[in-house]
Amino acid sequence: MTSTIRGRAHVLGDDINTDTQCSSKYLPGKDNAYVAQRAFEQVAPSFASRFKPGDVIVAGRNFGINSSREQAVHIMHLMGVAAIVARSFGRQFFRNTINNGLPAVECDIAGIMEDDEIEIDLAAGKVRVAARKIERAVPQLPPAVRQILSEGGLIAFLEKHPDWRLA
Repeated sequence: MTSTIRGRAHVLGDDINTDTQCSSKYLPGKDNAYVAQRAFEQVAPSFASRFKPGDVIVAGRNFGINSSREQAVHIMHLMGVAAIVARSFGRQFFRNTINNGLPAVECDIAGIMEDDEIEIDLAAGKVRVAARKIERAVPQLPPAVRQILSEGGLIAFLEKHPDWRLA
């Protein structure tokens, strides 16, 4: 993973919970690919059909609240979500994104519109939408978290660095 991610924005609202991301009506019994084709259907019925690999989810407050359903992140990986930018995240969901190698950053999303080309610079701690002259600072992810993301998630990181310790 590079430190700069570019993709097309898909804007969702506030309080998007993990049941909205991967509805429990499909779990258990359906595989993740089936569920991915129906992602976010409760809040954006055409979301899955419009979403292309490499696109970015942009959301309001409390993205990923509710349960600790890790399948929500797995399904976003299947869809090809490049990153998530949100005003705030449910803490368990945020941790699941890092553990699974999916970049997630918090910032003010005001002015970011559907289909905007968005750039997330993890190293610089910036989110940009050049066409709208938007540049927002994001909380800098700690070096260890950036390294976990660059390795594809916590398991991949620990397999590559079995003796790693927090400094």
